[in-house]
Amino acid sequence: MSATPKSTLPAFLMVAVAPLCWAGNIVLAKGVATLIPPTALAFWRWAVAFLVLLPLTWPYVKRDWKTALAGWKILGLLAMFGVTLFNTLLYTAMHTTTAINGALIQTTMPAVIIVISLIVYGERVSWFQAAGVSLCVVGAGVVVLKGRWQALIDMSLVQGDLLMIVAVVLYALYSALLPKRPNIHPMSFLTYTFGLGCLGLLPLYLWEMSVVGTFTLTPGVAGSIGYVAIFPSIVAYFCWNRGVAVIGANRTGLFINLIPVFAAILAIVFLGESLKTFHLAGMALILLGFVMFNR
Repeated sequence: MSATPKSTLPAFLMVAVAPLCWAGNIVLAKGVATLIPPTALAFWRWAVAFLVLLPLTWPYVKRDWKTALAGWKILGLLAMFGVTLFNTLLYTAMHTTTAINGALIQTTMPAVIIVISLIVYGERVSWFQAAGVSLCVVGAGVVVLKGRWQALIDMSLVQGDLLMIVAVVLYALYSALLPKRPNIHPMSFLTYTFGLGCLGLLPLYLWEMSVVGTFTLTPGVAGSIGYVAIFPSIVAYFCWNRGVAVIGANRTGLFINLIPVFAAILAIVFLGESLKTFHLAGMALILLGFVMFNR
């Protein structure tokens, strides 16, 4: 394995922060599933993140508004895939699946990113790397099917697992399309996409309130919203976007495979979930695929 250039080492370390934050996001979403509806959690996550960011990034937002306006189409797509839809589906999925399952399913994302990058940019990977990605997909399949391939024939799949698969495809689109974003400051980019993502969530949130009702703002709920607004949103997205810019979407995407490692530890400690044999088998295949791709 070739050594990592010193100039890119900080980017690799920054990217590793993102899956740690996102693992916490999954575990927390599972923990508060009965306290706050999924769209409400998503809306207030991005609304608070936007309100925190705007005063800090206003000079960049003001400077970049003409460029952002010219690139409104791609900004709108990125906001829809990465902000409006991805986390809303993830939070909904946590009502019917486990945090460990949700985290492991996310490891299919690198394969989807590579396919999209192949179509959009003509990027190529070696057969050895393709085999590594295939192992990641098989590993995630073991988790989704709980080690029972008959479940695929019987279509006895958990709704939350299927929602996670859709969410993964959407975030893979976000990651692969990031290089096409307008040439604006990273912090103003986050501010614009968070704001647009909130606008996209507003009608869904109003619909959810009319059907499900609102939630009680307890200290625990407020703290949960604060966590998802700061760490999985501002901190993780900044680190992730920086990683894509420096080391590319394909390599950055493989760091998604660290989410189940972090999430399993957090879910066992905080939620009392347990690792099953199929979890360990899937994780082993995923980690092996991760190593193969990076050789």
